[in-house]
Amino acid sequence: MRITKQAATLVADQATKVKVLAGSGIIRPYSPVTLAKLAKTLKDWGVGPAGGFAALALRNPNGVGIVDELGELTYKEIDDRGTALADSFRNLGVKQGDSVAIMARNHRFFIDSTLAAAKLGADILYLNTAFAGPQLVEVLEREGPSVVIHDEEFSEMLAEAADVTRVIAWTDGDPHGDTTVEELIEKGSAGADLPLPESQGRIIILTSGTTGTPKGAPRNKAGIDDAVALMSRMPLRRGWTCHIAAPLFHTWGFAHMALSMLLESKIVLTRKFDPEGCLEAVQEHGCDSLVVIPVMLQRIMKLPQETLDSYDLSSLKVVAASGSALPGDLGINWMDQFGDNLYNIYGSTEVAYATVATPQDLREAPGTAGKPPHGAVIKIFDENDEEVPQGTTGRIFVGNGMLFEGYTGGGNKDMIDGLMSSGDVGRIDENGHLFVEGRDDEMIVSGGENVFPAEVEDCLTRHEAVHEVAAIGVDDDDYGKRLKAFVVLGDGKDVSEDDLKAHVKANLARYKVPREIVFMDELPRNATGKLLKRELQEHGEDAQSKDDQGDEGGQDEQDAEE
Repeated sequence: MRITKQAATLVADQATKVKVLAGSGIIRPYSPVTLAKLAKTLKDWGVGPAGGFAALALRNPNGVGIVDELGELTYKEIDDRGTALADSFRNLGVKQGDSVAIMARNHRFFIDSTLAAAKLGADILYLNTAFAGPQLVEVLEREGPSVVIHDEEFSEMLAEAADVTRVIAWTDGDPHGDTTVEELIEKGSAGADLPLPESQGRIIILTSGTTGTPKGAPRNKAGIDDAVALMSRMPLRRGWTCHIAAPLFHTWGFAHMALSMLLESKIVLTRKFDPEGCLEAVQEHGCDSLVVIPVMLQRIMKLPQETLDSYDLSSLKVVAASGSALPGDLGINWMDQFGDNLYNIYGSTEVAYATVATPQDLREAPGTAGKPPHGAVIKIFDENDEEVPQGTTGRIFVGNGMLFEGYTGGGNKDMIDGLMSSGDVGRIDENGHLFVEGRDDEMIVSGGENVFPAEVEDCLTRHEAVHEVAAIGVDDDDYGKRLKAFVVLGDGKDVSEDDLKAHVKANLARYKVPREIVFMDELPRNATGKLLKRELQEHGEDAQSKDDQGDEGGQDEQDAEE
């Protein structure tokens, strides 16, 4: 009997999934009774947060699932708290199809609220804790949640939003009469008979909003395929202790919260990231994995050498970084200090995981975003939607089973032959490594040549005096456009603007040398570590306006203010 190519591909795909899941310890024997209960639980509640934590409560009720600043919670306690909170949410009028917004840092109440909303079949909208007031108001008006769960520190900001029921998550003192999540859990019943939702609610992750108002991107395809994709190139194992330092409201933090349900992980949470505090948490809890965004690694590596040397991170097997590019030699420096445990994941809220760079990839091809994991395809297209030759720069398109289905406010990303645009440009080398060269809307034409800010940023970051860099395009009378760079120096370092320009000129083409370099104490970033280049653009426009008016001292004054 002939086996079709499609059937052979399907068999190979299933074989890979079994191999990955078995190798991670997820596939293992259970008693017939437990298997029957697990099957019914997942059938009733699905594979999202509601079904995932309910299954954990069956598989290992007394296992510790969460460690935060308030202590430990077992899997059964987590599931019971979610049921009790869902019971109270019903009394607040939350029902299937409604939306529950969560604006909270990393702690148990974030997970309580996620689980409760999921049990009711409500959509879950994660709000960025670094939102400005106008952004927050616009997002809430567009998405229309019926309840907003938020940490007390955001109360004043939310007071400007539309009229909506508010519940306090974390409070450091008196919540001033406002209802808290803990109070609702105490009022609700852990044994409540919740009606099974007809369908799972959506998980709505907001885009970074670095160039405008954040868009809602539903991630309702998460499941086994998500996990297999990551674990095919990142050796995560069942029963590990994982410190999720990345924000839970971000795609990367949420992904590992979801993975914890499958891997039966103990997750360690701290409300705010502190560089040395992160090292302390990993050492204290003997963490096997650490989930970060690259700027967190930057801040850790900026600690004094004696501080870095004082921590024993030998328990760490995987440091999973995602959210932005690894600048300069950051990846190599981390591994030289703490071992070859760094995995850098490239993707976006819309396309999920596109590539994974293993420690070997980072050693062999510094700066690479890695190679596609199982089930993913990467292709590079030109402006005419034609695939480019190997090594040629073009627009990055991604294919996998996790592409989002469009923004909640309407619209989608560009598509070519079933592949979705990541919004970036890059190239694939002869060994299959992807190199991301920048955003496709950030390229400038200088003297007729294409220039990507990321290339110049990477060059400047490699200067021994430079800690981090951002570059943007500005008008130039001779070249049409030239780059303007914003530089943060390392502690105790000193270098002149001319020296940095000479460094770029020595390593890149003349037309890539920034027209101007501005020194800053820090770069503007959102809570997930992404640069807010729109703020730098405004900075550049203000400075250009002063130059046009002949104000020779204007730039120096602005530098001093920064």
